[in-house]
Amino acid sequence: MDCELCHGAGGALLWQNDLCRVVAVDEPGLPGFLRVVLQRHVREMTDLPADERSRLMAVVFAVEAHVRQSLEPDKMNLASLGNMTPHLHWHVIPRWRDDRHFPGPVWSAARHEAPVPPARAEAATRMCATLPAVLAAFTD
Repeated sequence: MDCELCHGAGGALLWQNDLCRVVAVDEPGLPGFLRVVLQRHVREMTDLPADERSRLMAVVFAVEAHVRQSLEPDKMNLASLGNMTPHLHWHVIPRWRDDRHFPGPVWSAARHEAPVPPARAEAATRMCATLPAVLAAFTD
């Protein structure tokens, strides 16, 4: 199987347990973009047993809450698409009215150039550094 999320982390590894991992995504102009990736190859949420679905979503929601608290974005985007990479993963994306894609999806063409305010980039770095402590409760 040629699955990039089976053979690589999918970003800079921040935390993991037996079920999933959280990685920082290097997406220019979008500081704080994280991904929650299932540790094994599964295509859809409904392919997981109910207890694993609940555990995975608890991590996704904890990540979202930490991003919101740390970065205070204008909006949060949660997405599980997998059209290009059919390996179960959730995108956790803080959005600001001044980001280069807003209000469109981050995968759309940029609407304008928008440099990231340095304070926002620094806050995203701090958020990534403190995330493992927040997720310690999910470590098996």
